[in-house]
Amino acid sequence: MPDPIQLLAPLALLPHGWEENVRIEVDAEGVILSADAANGSVASDVQRLDGPVIPGMANLHSHAFQRAMAGLTERRNSNGDSFWTWRETMYRFVSLLDPDQMEAIAAQLYVEMLEAGYTGVAEFHYLHHDKNGRPYADLAETSQRIVAASQRAGIRLTLLPVLYAQAGFGRQPLSPQQKRFGNSAEQFNRLTEQLNRAYRRDPAVRLGIALHSLRAVDMDDLRRAVDHLSALDDLAPIHLHVAEQTREVEECVAFSGRRPVQWLYDNIDVDRRWCLVHATHVDDGEIDAVVASGAVVGLCPTTEANLGDGLFPAAEFVERGGRFGIGSDSHVSVCPMEELRLLEYGQRLILHRRAVLASGREPSTGRSLYKMAADAGAQALGLVSGEIKPGARADLVVLDSDSPGLYARRGDAILDAAVFAGSRRFVDSVWVGGREFVSEGRHPMRAQVFERYQSALDALERVL
Repeated sequence: MPDPIQLLAPLALLPHGWEENVRIEVDAEGVILSADAANGSVASDVQRLDGPVIPGMANLHSHAFQRAMAGLTERRNSNGDSFWTWRETMYRFVSLLDPDQMEAIAAQLYVEMLEAGYTGVAEFHYLHHDKNGRPYADLAETSQRIVAASQRAGIRLTLLPVLYAQAGFGRQPLSPQQKRFGNSAEQFNRLTEQLNRAYRRDPAVRLGIALHSLRAVDMDDLRRAVDHLSALDDLAPIHLHVAEQTREVEECVAFSGRRPVQWLYDNIDVDRRWCLVHATHVDDGEIDAVVASGAVVGLCPTTEANLGDGLFPAAEFVERGGRFGIGSDSHVSVCPMEELRLLEYGQRLILHRRAVLASGREPSTGRSLYKMAADAGAQALGLVSGEIKPGARADLVVLDSDSPGLYARRGDAILDAAVFAGSRRFVDSVWVGGREFVSEGRHPMRAQVFERYQSALDALERVL
């Protein structure tokens, strides 16, 4: 077995707080063996890190292909604009993509994520079939392209193939624009079995499933998909869009007599494996149910703002013990600090006060936000932990303490500045599983990956 890797951080955020001169020992599998203050001499072969070290951030909600749409949906139409008109533009865009283009776009996105400080991503992948809605000869064709893109970039992947079976509540048939997404429960279970066989021993790929939404999956099919996954892996993550838009809530009440989160909890045993994405429109009883179950709420503040979804009651949720992580969803932004900043600012605008998501135990708003999102994000990705500690993956972000925004900041002020006065330019290096994939702010594959991305977009531009 190779000798463990020895890293030395001048300052690191450990579970109990900041420590100086921290030695991080990582085994050949990329798992942290020890992380504590180095007392006495340090081995000559230790690799010295250049700035404060924080845990890598999990991006718990991604639709990779939408990165190539960013900026194409910002024109108001004559009838006004909403999530639902945005969706029609997305349908037109997705109808043009082939597998090579999907892979090129995903690889570009994942390089950008790493450079911004995301070390893992949950890919909510619903683009399964060809342009006519027919399954590819290999049912897992596009899923394999997502895996290839993640491995090219080096980001840790939680692959969530999506069950999308109906156009609306009551088994409404899929529209022609939705055929590329659609699977029966039986076909979907075959897909998850195939992916499980292919990747269950790959340490860089974690498998789970996603149910697109309660409007797109019948409750019986939802149960079948969850039961099938549990038989393969009873710890695998399960994600679901829920209560994102008021119209969705109204349609769910009209169909079932219950609000979406209430209806889900009345029918399914929701536990810590679950991530409820958006959950924007929830009432008090639904908040209590989510907190009691241990499920994570997946918040995507830049996308939720871009689509006009509304604001999740994060202050109330956190005060009751709720857990949240962050995702970049449609990728109008690919920056974890911007997601956290907008989350906090939304709560300030609602409540007319500052430092909303800090607490007496964690008075630093930046540190509180970052730690909550990193820890719950790791849970949503099916990882051991989002902290720097033994047993966790060595997914690390080294900040550039010489950047103007961080210069002369110490302790919690580092994360306060990074979140509230920050950008991706604060990232110096990024490590995934004990391997360095970003150095001095740049990914070594940036140019090659961008060249393929350019070719993909040039081809799309000709037909848009």
